[in-house]
Amino acid sequence: MKVLVRLAAWIGVTACALVACLWWLARPAMPDAFYTSQPDSIPPPGTLIASEPFTRDVPEGARAWLVLYATTRGDDSPTVASAIVMASRGPSAASRPIVAWAHGTTGIEPGCAPSVLRHPFANVPALHAPLEQGWVYVATDYVGLGTSGDRHAYMIGEDAARAMLDSVRAARQISGLRANGKVVVWGHSQGGNSALWAGMRAMGYAPDLDIAGVAALAPATDLRALFQAVQGTILGKIVSSYLAEAYAEAYPDVQLGDYLGPVSRILARDMAGRCVGGRATLFSIAEAALVPGGIFTRDPASGPLGARLDENMPGAPINAPVLIAQGADDDLVPARIQRDYVGKRCSEGQPIDFRQYKGLDHLSLVTGGSPLEAELVAWTRDRLSGKAATPNCGR
Repeated sequence: MKVLVRLAAWIGVTACALVACLWWLARPAMPDAFYTSQPDSIPPPGTLIASEPFTRDVPEGARAWLVLYATTRGDDSPTVASAIVMASRGPSAASRPIVAWAHGTTGIEPGCAPSVLRHPFANVPALHAPLEQGWVYVATDYVGLGTSGDRHAYMIGEDAARAMLDSVRAARQISGLRANGKVVVWGHSQGGNSALWAGMRAMGYAPDLDIAGVAALAPATDLRALFQAVQGTILGKIVSSYLAEAYAEAYPDVQLGDYLGPVSRILARDMAGRCVGGRATLFSIAEAALVPGGIFTRDPASGPLGARLDENMPGAPINAPVLIAQGADDDLVPARIQRDYVGKRCSEGQPIDFRQYKGLDHLSLVTGGSPLEAELVAWTRDRLSGKAATPNCGR
């Protein structure tokens, strides 16, 4: 009997040690020294601070740079962000157009930046098109992803817009690149919200940029309705943990204790410490399953949190053609919420080309072979050539 007890104890200790080891290995990688090579005094927003060659997953025939650049937070405080800039190696025009990409949710820790992750171009639709067309691809990591010191302002539109616009300014300073043409903004999911915000803020924050169009793909738009709708889903619980941590950090009136119980607060904090994607997500999935009704014990659309969600809904005019693409079977950004948002914005006078794709969900909308890809490239080419847009406002 003693032998069995000792064996059981040994198995238990070994299992706990193995779980602890796997938990540790699931934490994000630390960005290398390039991301922390920041100047003592931050230069004006949009200034290129540093660059180095970038090669991971870069398509054949292209060259890329990892860059650091100056930007500002929504409160005007100066900070630094990172981005990937990529272009074809072939002969360039005197002035190359730019596609500015805003990525979807990857996490809120510095190691969750796309430029740090194993596959930095995951879920980028029609990635080869900018290269084949002679365009420059510019993809910000956002503030707080990659670089350290500032927490990533997850789903905070003003901060994301500034990071996007300043990444384009910085790319224009790369010697010999000639990235001085018109700009079309693309974004997916979280990045769709960022793209719409960049369109809203371009004239006021970056009037030197010629924004020819904004393409938002399954964008997170009506955040109040969205975070209410996804509470019961696994991924909804994970992204809610990011939201709770980021908003509590950014907004003093959002107190985690008002919205999360003791257990869900511990689980949310742990989930928020990991990235989305890969085997590491299995820990977050397991933790999300422990809170069947969602991480919030109070309606996230109520009180200060609900007010802040409304504040970050992209609802101001955009002085450029707007495309919103939506998968009809999307379970993370439900199509009905998107249709309601488009209808509201159209009734307020914002022209929108709204396209819904049957049979596609949140990720299949932007993966290879999606019918969106060819349409997105054609729409972008038309905007860069100056062809008049044909908004349909969801009809």
